[in-house]
Amino acid sequence: NKSITRSFYEAISAGRLDKIDGVVAEGFVEHEEAPGFTADREGVRQLFQAMHAAFTDFSMTVEDMVAEGDKVFARITMQGTQRAEFMGIPSSGKSMRVPVADVMRFEAGKVVEHWGVTDSGQLIQQLT
Repeated sequence: NKSITRSFYEAISAGRLDKIDGVVAEGFVEHEEAPGFTADREGVRQLFQAMHAAFTDFSMTVEDMVAEGDKVFARITMQGTQRAEFMGIPSSGKSMRVPVADVMRFEAGKVVEHWGVTDSGQLIQQLT
């Protein structure tokens, strides 16, 4: 599960959103809801499409990862330079570097649930 998680972050960073269906289960449930995005697999795809549209150099770097049973915890850093509007914040040309904590639960090699904490306050502060 750790290698699947790491590959997922690498694919997202590379803009390979086609890899989402191979990692995220069809009945996936998102517990870290983002305004304007559904709490399912399609919402995950739309969120990362929006991130890549707003931050042309968007990436996610794994800092730490721990797995136990069917869950993987990852502490990551999300970064990028804002080149377009994002969630109501006009393009600023500023860079963001934001800590994220993710917990993913797996079944049969796919993510079925995600809980996360993104420092959205720090994100907004860095962009405004």
